[in-house]
Amino acid sequence: MANKELRVNRQIKAREVFLLDENGQKRGIVNFFDALEEAESLGLDLVEISPNTEPPVCKIVDYGKYRYEQGKKLKEAKKNQTIVKVREIRMQPKIDIHDLEVKTKSISEFLTGGDKCKVTIRFRGRELAHTELGKDLLDRILNLLTEKEVLYSVEQGAVMEGRNMSMLLGPVKKKSQPKKN
Repeated sequence: MANKELRVNRQIKAREVFLLDENGQKRGIVNFFDALEEAESLGLDLVEISPNTEPPVCKIVDYGKYRYEQGKKLKEAKKNQTIVKVREIRMQPKIDIHDLEVKTKSISEFLTGGDKCKVTIRFRGRELAHTELGKDLLDRILNLLTEKEVLYSVEQGAVMEGRNMSMLLGPVKKKSQPKKN
């Protein structure tokens, strides 16, 4: 729940709340007005932490300080998350050998960079009658990647989608070796 949606003090609608005091100790189920009176006597706020429980969980804290801490936790979580992009490489089944090597080099760069790669083969006209050529081409790409010693995982095998055949490749994280002393 976002900080903007938290109910504070008299915005809380419940008659009884499960109270956590300023030290985080569980006080149990308490009448709302008694909890609010205790918070005000300490010069703090009564904040509804978990409104979806019955009764809602409320904590006695300084609301400004609580919002600041929640914002810091959110920023830290965003900083630690990794964004994986899906890159797409398109080609036709009658691709030249050199062009195939260039495309395979791009695929290996995407995979070593940590991105996923969708390899798409477009069939035009009568090429659609020879989808086995597309499957062979995808197998050749996998062989070239193996020869270049690129670590990859096939997340989705060769699948026909209309006039296109595609395959999704994902990067494989190297396991870190323990340091020797």
